[in-house]
Order: sequence, then structure tokens, then C-alpha cells
Amino acid sequence: MVETENNPSKVKVEQADRVGVGPHPLPLPEDERFDPDLLRNGDRRNVVDRYRYWSVAAITADLDTRRHSFHVAIENWKHDYNIGTVVRTANAFCTAQVHIVGQRRWNRRGAMMTDVYQNLRYHQTISELTAWTKSNDLPLVGIDNLPGSVPLETTELPEKCVLLFGQEGPGLSAEAREAASPILAITQFGSTRSLNSGVAAGIAMHAWIRRWADRQHANKLSRENSTEK
Repeated sequence: MVETENNPSKVKVEQADRVGVGPHPLPLPEDERFDPDLLRNGDRRNVVDRYRYWSVAAITADLDTRRHSFHVAIENWKHDYNIGTVVRTANAFCTAQVHIVGQRRWNRRGAMMTDVYQNLRYHQTISELTAWTKSNDLPLVGIDNLPGSVPLETTELPEKCVLLFGQEGPGLSAEAREAASPILAITQFGSTRSLNSGVAAGIAMHAWIRRWADRQHANKLSRENSTEK
């Protein structure tokens, strides 16, 4: 069948493919978390249904109440396009903070606007990042496939830590390799020498989630129940 602009079936498919929801049915709710423009015009953002029509500030504030205790740090010396992917994954796993080391300008395209809901901190150098981690008593854990690195699969990540990622190609800089301890590698079984940096970051973050997320959620529920009593 030839599709045309006047074909009703094509219009239905296009409507079904649209992300999000249209204008909120009347009467409009008065909850202060809602954004008036989104209520009137619809919410086509890539957010979970719980946050439909919520303002950016309201979403960020809600995420702040349940962020996990690990941080993500990314070196940004070459304006690597993978940084956006790392930020998007960090948002998906609700990390405490994302640290950008090096240039303040970074390629946001891969983040798909998730950076607006994420707490970002900038450090000009690895030394600045290291000083911050020490002052906050957070181990700096490097992720890179380097000689002498320890397999991620056989290592228990600290419950509170900063996972440090390098850039596509060179990986962790010499300064980062010196500052991080331990440096963990993702075991590979094929012919390629390395994983895409965005993919490697996702694997490492999920390794932390598998070990600690359920425990932190259980502790939070326990505290909330105690407060209610």
C-alpha cells in the first residue's frame, strides 16, 4: 500500500509514535510541581510517566531525595561526544553527582536533555577532583582496560565512591591513572582491544547498582517507616 499525506493510517501511526502526552484534560491541576506551559501544551519530554507535566526544578528536587551514593567523573579534554551518553546513563541510575574534569563545555547531544535534571560539578584538573574526593572521603575508582588493572567482575565496588572514566581512544589520562585506586577493567572475550567509553561507563555503573541499589532503597524505606511512627 502506498502511503500518502492524506492516508488516515499513516496519521495514526505518526501519532502513536509521538513521545509523551498532549495537553492535560480540564480542569488543570493546581499542584505546584506542575509546569503551567506543559499542562496547557502537552509534555513530549523523555521522562518517566511519574514526572509528566512536572517542572524541571520539581523533577530534580524529587530525584535529590533518592540519589544513590556513587558519583561519576568524566575527563573532558577532547570534547568527546560520548560524554553525553555517560551523563544520560548517570541520570538513568540516579547518581549523586556527575563531575566534568577539564573543559566546561562538553558535547551535550548524547545526553538527550537529561543533564538538566542532574547535579553537575566542574573541576579544571584531576588534582582538583582528587582534592574534592579526599575532602569528602570518597575513593576514586578508575575504569579502564590497562595493564595491571583488576577485573571489575571480581571486585566489590565501594558503596560510596567516584567512578572515573576517560575519553574515547586514549582512556584515562596519565594524571588520572596516578590518582585513581583501584583501576578496574571490564573483561572482554572478543577481538576488539577496547569497549566504547559510553558502553563501558554503563556497565560499570550497573555493576554498582547490582551490588548496592536494593540495599540503599531498603534502608531509605526503613527510615521513612520509622519517621512515620
